[in-house]
Amino acid sequence: MSLIAVERIKLFSTRSPWWCMIVAAVLSIGLAALATGLATGADEAQVTPAMSQFGVGLGQMVMMVMAALAVTTEYRFNTIKTSFQAVPQRTSLLLNKTIVVASLAGLVGLVAAFGSWAIGNLLAGTADMSIDSANDWRLLAGQGLVYALAAVFAIAVGILIRQSAGAIAILILWPLLVESLLPLIPKIGDDLQKWTPFTNATRYINGGQDMGLAGADAAGPSTALSPWMALLYFATWAVGLLVIALVVASRRDA
Repeated sequence: MSLIAVERIKLFSTRSPWWCMIVAAVLSIGLAALATGLATGADEAQVTPAMSQFGVGLGQMVMMVMAALAVTTEYRFNTIKTSFQAVPQRTSLLLNKTIVVASLAGLVGLVAAFGSWAIGNLLAGTADMSIDSANDWRLLAGQGLVYALAAVFAIAVGILIRQSAGAIAILILWPLLVESLLPLIPKIGDDLQKWTPFTNATRYINGGQDMGLAGADAAGPSTALSPWMALLYFATWAVGLLVIALVVASRRDA
């Protein structure tokens, strides 16, 4: 049996991945319904596809938690030792786990994005919710790429930290709190924020989008990169951190 199949069986043998997938999808689609419904009631003419993606970022957080748990749970119950004994090539084992988890996260990201757009389209009344530009397709289809890369990022953190609580705290606090507070640092804060990973992930997804009623760019904090270069930068962070994690895992005791 291939390592991919083994990791798939291991992942779905517990309840947490199932619950995380359900919560991510329901949270994303539910918040899309809420945001689009409220906006339609105020002025449906200004409702845009970007508004339907209001909750997709929170769904991404849930999938990052799932990705971290896929690693830290094995360390918690010491099953990682059995896995390493069965497959002495630790890098190969962890890479296959990463492929399985990242692929699942990417699929959930697509479901969350297009599901949110679909419910938003139903509630938008006469508003134009058509996907007819490159920016619109990047907004929706790009969620799969960002979800997958975010899962790679989370797996790397899980390998390095090995404890569920610590890994989850980092994965939630870093994008929601640390990156948001960087501009408070005098003189260099704004420049530092431009080069943070999740700020650039947001830039890739939302760059060029109009939030409609807000009347502003949904890209959030500005970055020094174009949307596609921002994605490449985020991917560099995720892959680079994974490489560090694999080197550390191959050298320390399980």
